[in-house]
Amino acid sequence: MQEKEKDQEQDKKKKEEGKDLYEWVQALVCSVLAVVLLFTFVIRLIGVEGHSMVPTLQDGDRLLVLNSMLYDDYRYGDIVVLRKDSFLDEPIVKRVIATAGQTVDIDFKTGSVYVDGALLKEDYINELTFLEEGTEFPLTVPEGCVFVMGDNRNHSSDSRDSRLGTVDIRYVIGKAVFLAFPGADEYTDKRSFDRIGVIA
Repeated sequence: MQEKEKDQEQDKKKKEEGKDLYEWVQALVCSVLAVVLLFTFVIRLIGVEGHSMVPTLQDGDRLLVLNSMLYDDYRYGDIVVLRKDSFLDEPIVKRVIATAGQTVDIDFKTGSVYVDGALLKEDYINELTFLEEGTEFPLTVPEGCVFVMGDNRNHSSDSRDSRLGTVDIRYVIGKAVFLAFPGADEYTDKRSFDRIGVIA
């Protein structure tokens, strides 16, 4: 009788262990699936290559980017990742300067940028805008498009380049919302998480 009870207890223990293992594997599979779905449809991790967004972004930064399927209401100051194969093969990171219906004008002699006649106060740029790249100004941004520029103005290929011009928002991968891992600042060699902020 005792042997039978022992066997029953062992069987019960094995079933409980098997149930625990099954629940653990199920939780792991669900977690992995949730992460895959999150990084496929909601956010992406994208690396910054090059210096066109210095000082805001550094070469080697890793950005969390909100997918354009969830966010397409781009505004002045948004940092966006876009891809246009006829311009460059790789995605590029730029700042939205103007949106649909707004008129951009650049005075390349003074380095000043105007949107709808108002001079932009651009505390985020590395230097004033002296580089012309072929786009004619003033330029009115068409419906469904944005005008983008790099913060390192004289070392950036952006909407001033006639090959890119105003960007159809269908080419925008998403909006950078968080600096997941900062690259080293090229001047100080320090890493800072607070370089992406909101522009009033």
